[in-house]
Amino acid sequence: QVQLVESGGGLVQAGGSLRLSCAASGRTFSRYAMGWFRQAPGKEREFVADISWNGGSTNYADSVKGRFTISRDNAKNTVYLQMNSLKPEDTAVYYCAADYSYGSTRLSGRVGYWGKGTLVTVSS
Repeated sequence: QVQLVESGGGLVQAGGSLRLSCAASGRTFSRYAMGWFRQAPGKEREFVADISWNGGSTNYADSVKGRFTISRDNAKNTVYLQMNSLKPEDTAVYYCAADYSYGSTRLSGRVGYWGKGTLVTVSS
């Protein structure tokens, strides 16, 4: 079992940057694929990015490709989401996700573990 705690959210102007962090408990972090999802008010939770257990493979939603970068530091039990060129439509609660299966970290209905989320607000 793993517990996830997100941080780094906040208010930023359009065009700005933020880096989200997700700290995981437990000694088996490196065995988990990790992902980020987001949920805007009145919308369903959607996939943003994920990364394989060793960081060798990543995937991104089309809406964030070229602007967001996911990375992980297994020595620190932490996964990051660097968000650049932020837009007002990126405003959402961002959730960290973990699962043993790399593919499951792209499907909200199959994720094994969730964090509680961190709010990102992008002003125009």
